[in-house]
Amino acid sequence: MSRETRQVDIYTDGACSGNPGPGGWAAILLYGNEQRELSGYKEYTTNQLMELQAAIEGLKALKFPCRVRLFSDSAYLINAFTKDWVNKWQMNGWQTVKKEPVENQEEFKTLIELSRVHQIEWIKVEGHANNFYNNQCDKLARAAIAAQGGVDRRSKRDG
Repeated sequence: MSRETRQVDIYTDGACSGNPGPGGWAAILLYGNEQRELSGYKEYTTNQLMELQAAIEGLKALKFPCRVRLFSDSAYLINAFTKDWVNKWQMNGWQTVKKEPVENQEEFKTLIELSRVHQIEWIKVEGHANNFYNNQCDKLARAAIAAQGGVDRRSKRDG
């Protein structure tokens, strides 16, 4: 199999202790029998930003162009690509339909660049359900917050 045709699954999740507040992100990359876990922390952020950061970091970890199935429980992230929001935002000068600036523009621009390198299928999974890798990403993201002394103050609707 050539490098360009390798299939990688990436599961991602972001977490925030308070929203905004201390945040964590995580990505699990699966290729054949190999698994790689990544996670990180940001002192003051939002849940949406951590969801985007998880996808960015997962994609940046790939060493060459791949076919990627990216799984996330973030409707914000997945819908931005599957419902063509990013193209509409670009055509509207990075403004929403309400003529307001799109939040997290830089992260979306980075994801657009990464989607030019990789063939990405954006897949929505149900959060906090029976998806092992999504649940593991949630644990890793929360552990990244805890490792920095953060406290889990989220409400049911935060994550």
